[in-house]
Amino acid sequence: MAAGKAAPRPWAAALRRFAWRLLGGLGVLWGAATLTFLALHLTGGDPALTILGGEDATPSREALARVRAEYHLDQPLWYQYTLYLARLAQGDLGDSYRLRIPVTRAIAQQIGATAQLAFWAATVAVLLSITVAILTARQRPWIRSLVSGAELVISSMPGFVIGIILLLVFAFQLKLLPASGSAGWLSMVLPTITLALPIAAVLTQVLRQELEDILEQPFILTARARGMSEVGVRLRHALRHALIPLVTLSGFIVGSLLGGAVIAESLFARQGIGRLMIDATMNKDVPIVLGITLLSALVYVVINLVVDVLYTIIDPRLKGV
Repeated sequence: MAAGKAAPRPWAAALRRFAWRLLGGLGVLWGAATLTFLALHLTGGDPALTILGGEDATPSREALARVRAEYHLDQPLWYQYTLYLARLAQGDLGDSYRLRIPVTRAIAQQIGATAQLAFWAATVAVLLSITVAILTARQRPWIRSLVSGAELVISSMPGFVIGIILLLVFAFQLKLLPASGSAGWLSMVLPTITLALPIAAVLTQVLRQELEDILEQPFILTARARGMSEVGVRLRHALRHALIPLVTLSGFIVGSLLGGAVIAESLFARQGIGRLMIDATMNKDVPIVLGITLLSALVYVVINLVVDVLYTIIDPRLKGV
């Protein structure tokens, strides 16, 4: 190293890397807010009618003019957009047109049910993928072909089709589980499985491939030579290294859960932000739709920042990048 030059500080490089990721995350939030705002305002319809009772309402011209002036709907689109960004910078998401309460309160009332469903679905998906991958890695070809085929079918099926099949079998035919509602843990079973199965199918394919590659590494052969059982080798050595790709797929898992929650909550008539989003979109409740879109984008950004930090911990070589 040349004289007079200080050695690079790993923590400074990591901090700079995190700052760039944070700046990119802010760009994602701005993009999500902008695209959703434009899409909702360019699809037609009159938000003033929504505020005054919906498309079936027959308010007077004076009432419409008063509402448009109050909500700045009579202003050019660029002005409404600038005003929206200014409020957003202050943490103000506005009030729901239909519910007549702040957007933050409307989301807060529903997010608990969605978070609970997403947590259990993610837990089931990860545990199921780990179990299946461990049991089928480097097994007989017909076993792997059978399981891989089932995974391919499940991962390619739309979520509502999986949900309908589960409803027909376990709710209507066998009558073992409730078909709808949010009362009790039994009502969680079918929505949780509906969300978990497609995610588990994709994770299993990735995890099994990683396990099969790792099971051929020299340190695995050494562990077997020392007399360790096959179960011990897979659980204590191979699985720990094979779980790293799950960190990479965290964004995929979160995105699948958020998108699938909309389908599951509607199909099984559950409370949550998924149903709130659908109702708001159908009724052109712009503030609610924008608020939920920003929440989804924020969760995605936070997950990716956490993944980036975890990568730095898992692979110290990234600290100097």
